[in-house]
Amino acid sequence: MSDIPLHSLGRKGKTRAGYVPLNDAQDTDMPTGVLRAAAARSVNLTVKGKGKQRERYTDADEFDEEATLLGNRDSTLEEVEEGNAGEQSKRPHRRSSSIHKTQDKSRTIPFRPAEKIQSKFPPNLVRNQKYNIFTFFPIVIYEQFKYFFNLYFLLVALSQFVPALKIGFIVTYVAPLAFVLCVTMGKEAYDDYKRNLRDREANSQKYLILVPSSDSGPHTRSVPSSSLKVGDLVVLEKNQRVPADMVLLRTSDASGTCFIRTDQLDGETDWKLRVAVPATQKLADDRELLDLDAEVYADAPIKDIHTFIGTFTIHMPRAHSVDDVPMVQVPTVEPLSAENVLWSNTVLAAGSAVGFIVYTGSETRAVMNTSHPETKVGLLDLEINRLAKILCAVTFALSLGLVALNGFRGQWYIYVFRFLILFSSIIPISLRVNLDMGKTVYAQQIMNDSEIPGTIVRTSTLPEELGRIEYLLSDKTGTLTQNEMEMKKLHMGTMSYGFDSMDEVAHQLASAFAHARSNSIATGAQLAMRGRRDMSSRLRDVVLSLALCHNVTPVTNDDGTLTYQASSPDEVAIVKWTESVGLTLVFRDRTRMELQTPIGARLTYDVLDIFPFTSESKRMGIVVRDAHSGEVLFLQKGADVVMARIVQRNDWLEEETGNMAREGLRTLVVARKRLTSQQYAAFKTAHHAASIRLDGRGEAMISVVAEHLEHDLELLGLTGVEDKLQDEVKGTLELLRNGGIKIWMLTGDKIETARCIAISTKLVARNQYIHEVAKLKTSDQVRDELEFLQSKLDCCLVIDGESLQLCLNLYKNEFIEITTKLSAVVACRCSPTQKADVARLIRYHTKKRVCCIGDGGNDVSMIQAADVGVGIVGKEGKQASLAADFSVTQFSYLTKLLMWHGRNSYRRSAKLAQFVIHRGLIISIMQAVFSAIFYFAPIALYQGWLMVGYATIYTMAPVFSLVLDRDVNEDLALIYPELYKELTKGRALSFKTFFQWLMISVYQGAAIMIMSLVLFETEFLNIVSISFTALVINELIMVALEITTWHIYMVISEVVTLFFYVISIAFLPEYFDLDFVVSTRFAWKVAVIVAVSALPLYFIKLIRSRVAPAASSKLL
Repeated sequence: MSDIPLHSLGRKGKTRAGYVPLNDAQDTDMPTGVLRAAAARSVNLTVKGKGKQRERYTDADEFDEEATLLGNRDSTLEEVEEGNAGEQSKRPHRRSSSIHKTQDKSRTIPFRPAEKIQSKFPPNLVRNQKYNIFTFFPIVIYEQFKYFFNLYFLLVALSQFVPALKIGFIVTYVAPLAFVLCVTMGKEAYDDYKRNLRDREANSQKYLILVPSSDSGPHTRSVPSSSLKVGDLVVLEKNQRVPADMVLLRTSDASGTCFIRTDQLDGETDWKLRVAVPATQKLADDRELLDLDAEVYADAPIKDIHTFIGTFTIHMPRAHSVDDVPMVQVPTVEPLSAENVLWSNTVLAAGSAVGFIVYTGSETRAVMNTSHPETKVGLLDLEINRLAKILCAVTFALSLGLVALNGFRGQWYIYVFRFLILFSSIIPISLRVNLDMGKTVYAQQIMNDSEIPGTIVRTSTLPEELGRIEYLLSDKTGTLTQNEMEMKKLHMGTMSYGFDSMDEVAHQLASAFAHARSNSIATGAQLAMRGRRDMSSRLRDVVLSLALCHNVTPVTNDDGTLTYQASSPDEVAIVKWTESVGLTLVFRDRTRMELQTPIGARLTYDVLDIFPFTSESKRMGIVVRDAHSGEVLFLQKGADVVMARIVQRNDWLEEETGNMAREGLRTLVVARKRLTSQQYAAFKTAHHAASIRLDGRGEAMISVVAEHLEHDLELLGLTGVEDKLQDEVKGTLELLRNGGIKIWMLTGDKIETARCIAISTKLVARNQYIHEVAKLKTSDQVRDELEFLQSKLDCCLVIDGESLQLCLNLYKNEFIEITTKLSAVVACRCSPTQKADVARLIRYHTKKRVCCIGDGGNDVSMIQAADVGVGIVGKEGKQASLAADFSVTQFSYLTKLLMWHGRNSYRRSAKLAQFVIHRGLIISIMQAVFSAIFYFAPIALYQGWLMVGYATIYTMAPVFSLVLDRDVNEDLALIYPELYKELTKGRALSFKTFFQWLMISVYQGAAIMIMSLVLFETEFLNIVSISFTALVINELIMVALEITTWHIYMVISEVVTLFFYVISIAFLPEYFDLDFVVSTRFAWKVAVIVAVSALPLYFIKLIRSRVAPAASSKLL
C-alpha cells in the first residue's frame, strides 16, 4: 500500500477546511482505485462555487459506503493525506510549502510536530511595553520635540552658546526646559518599567506539557508560558489562565465538557461550556494522546472569537478483512468549531483539561483583539501649541519690524536673532511647567474627593479633557448593570406573582407536590384532563417546566456549596428562583437531570434532545422523559415575538409582555407539549434523517422541529427577570444627556438583552421609537436602513455587530454622519476591535471629544482608542481599570468626574494658560517699546535676576493660584448640567479670547513703558525700577480681577508675593536706587502708571458683567 502516490493538499480551491471529498466511487471493491483517482484529481481539481460542491453528494443513499468510511455521522469531509509517520518524514517540504505561505496562515499540525514546523509560528510572548533600551531615548525625545513649544525653547537655549547671541544667564533658558524633559522622561520610564514587570509575570507563568516517556504514566514537564509552541499538549488545572489558543482534547469530566470564564475576552461574566473532541475524550488516559497518529487542521487566525473552522483527523491503524485482503486506511475526520476551542486569556473554571495548541503569541484571538496604546494628548495642549505658533509669528514680526525701522543697518541678521531671544518670553517655558503642575493639582483633587472614593488618575495629562466630552461610549455588562439577574415576576394569565409574593408560590408548590404524592394514582396526565385545574397544579407545571427547560449545570465547590453554571445568566436566575420556591436542581449531565421537590422527593428526567438558544431562533427547547412515568414532554421557552405564533391562542400574552418590558424586565415565555411515544418516535426518525444530510442540514433540522414539535404548545406562563442596574445609573445618564453628551452603548450581549437594558436605564426615553437593524446582508439593505434613519433622527438605533461591520465596510462616512446625530445608539454582539473602531470613527469624523467607559478586558481596546478612557474596577478584574486614563469604582461617579472636576480643570487651565501668555507678552511689549525709543538697539530692558524673579517668585504663586478658582459651587454644577454644555464649545480658550488677551497685553505693556519713559524719568536705573514695580503690581491686580471665587491660598499668595518683592528690592542694588525707591516721588508715579494700565480693564469687566453676564453668574 505504501506505493500509492499521495499528494499533500493546499487549501486553494478546496472545501472550507481544505480537504478534497472522495469522488463518487461506484466500485467499493476497488478502494485503491478510489484513492488513486482522488489523489490524481487533487492536483488540478477546482471547485467552482457551492453549487459544484453540492453536485458531488447528489444522493445520500448512493453512498452507504461513504457513511461507513467516515468515522462518525457529523463528518462531511475527508482528508486524503499522508498515511503514516514514515511518509510524513519523506516529504515534509511538500506540506509546509502548501500551508505556510505568507498569504495563507492556515495550518495542519501533526501530533508531536517537528521543531522545524513549530519554529514557523510566532513565539508565545505577551508584550505590552512601548519601548526598549535602544528606542526609549529616540522615541521620548521625538515625542517631546514634535511639539512646537519645546522645539522653540530648545533652539533658544542652544542659541545662548553662541557668544554673539548671548543675553543674560544661560541657566534661565536651559533650566526650565531640562526640568520639563526630565520630569516627562522619568514618568515614561517608570510607566514602561511597570508594564515590563507585568509582561514578565505573565510570560513566566508555569504550565505542564505532556512529553513522551519510557516509564508508565504520562510524563509532564513544567515550562514557562513564553516557551509554549504550536503542537504542544498542555495540561490545565482549575482557575488556570489559558496561555494560548488551543483545541480541547480531554477534560476531567466524563461527559467531555468543561466551563471557562471569558470575562477578559468578551466582557461577559457567565461561564461558557466547551466540549472536548469526542475521539480523544474516549481514550483511556492522557498518555494515549502521545501515541496518537493524528493531526489538527486550523484555519488562518482571525479576530472573530465566535468563529473557528478546523478539523481533527485520526489516521486509523491498518485493518484486515476476513480474506486477509488489506483494507485501505481511511482517516477519521471530525469537524471542529468554536465550542471545541479554549481561547487564550480565558480561565478554566472547573476540573482539569488537556489542550492542543494551534495559535500562539500575536496570532491568538486575545492579542489580535487588543490594540496598542497610543500616547494621548489633550485638546487643550494642542490648542496651546497652535497659539504658540501664532506667538512665534508675532515674535518674528516684531523682531523684523524693529530691525526694518532701523533700516537693516550693520549685521542686521544678528540683531534679528538677538531680538528673537529678547522676545522669547512671549512664548513662556513656564507655561508648560504651570500647566503640568496644574494637572497634578487637578489629579490630586479628583483622587482626594470623598464623594468618589477609589478614583485613580492614571494619565495625569488629561484632566482638562473631562470638561469637553460630547460622546460617551459605554459597555453594558458590569458597567451599566451589575450582571446580577433576579427573577422578579411570574405571570400565568389569570394570576401574577410579584417579587413580594414568592412565599405564596412556595406554599402553593409544596401543597401541589404533597397532593400529587397522596393521590399517587393521579398522574400528571389525569390531572390535566380535569375541566379546570386548580391553581396549585398549574403553578406546579410552570415551575417544573422552568426547572427542566435550561442548559444549567449544578457544580459542587470545594467547600461543599452548590453553584449553578450556564452560558446565560438569565437561566441561572430562573433556576435559582425555582430553588428558592422549593424545586431544586441537584444533578445534571448530558443525558439526565434530577430535581428535589419541596417534600424531599427526587424527580429524575432523561434528557432526550436539546435545541439550544441562538440569536436567530430566540428560543430554547428540550425534550425530557419522566423516568418514573415514562411521559415525554417537549418544553420550550423564548422571546415573545417567536413564541406568540408557537403557543395556543390566548388574549393576555402580548399585553403582559409589553407591561414587563416597560418595567425593564427581560421576558421569557414558557410553554410545553406532551408527546406520545409514537409522536416522539416519528420526530426522532425525521430529525435523524435531517441530521445526516450533507446539504442544507441546519435548515432541514429546524423545519423538522417546527413541523413535529413547535405548534399548539400549551402556554404555561411568562417570567420577568431583572438585570440589576449599577447604583444611580438612570440619574447619571439623564444628567449626562442634559449636559449635551450623546450616549452609545456597545455590548457583546444579545439584541434582546441590550434593548431591555436601554429601556430600564432610561437610555431610551419613554415612548421613543427603537429601530432595530439586524442580519443585514446586502448593500441595498444597508442603504434603505440609512435612508430611514436619515428621516427619523429622534429614534434610538439598535444594531448588531454583523450589520454594523457591513455598514462600516460599505457606507462608513454616511453611517457615522447619520448615527452621530441620533440621541442614542445601542450596538450589540460587538467584538472588542469593533468597539475601538467605532470610538476612532466618531473621533475622526466629528472631531469631538469621545469618552469610553468599560470594566472588562474586552473594553481595553475601546478605552485606549478614546480621547479619555475610564475603567471601572469590577467583577471582571482590573484589566480595564489598569489600561484606562481614569479608574472609578462606580458608573455614577462619572457625573462628578465630568460635571465638576472636568469642567473646573478645563476652565482653570484655559484661564491659567492665557494669563501666563499675557504675563510673557506684556514684558515683551515693554521691551519692544524700550528698544524702539532707544534707537532700535537689541539691549535687554530687564536683565539677570529681574527676569528670573519675574517668571518665578514675583508672579508665579498668584498666577498659579488660579487653579483653585471656581465660578459656581459643586451643587449648582451638578444641578445644572447645562453649564457643562457651554464648555464643550471650547469658548474658554479660543482665538477670540486669545486676541482679547493680546490686546490687553499690548495696551498695558505700552502704557507702563511709555508713561515710565516719557512722563517721568530720564535716568535709566529709575526707569527700570519704576516700570518693573508698576509691572509686578499690575500683574497682581490682574490676577485679582480674574478671580471669581476667592480662596484663602489666593489671598496669601498675593500678600506674600508683594512682601517678597518689597524685601528683594533691598538685595538688588544694581537694579534699584534705594534712595529713590523709598521716596514719595517713586510711590505716586508707580500708583499713576498702575491706575492707567489696570483701571480701564476693571471698568470694562464691570460693564460686561452688567450687560452680558456669564451663564454661571445668573445662578449665583
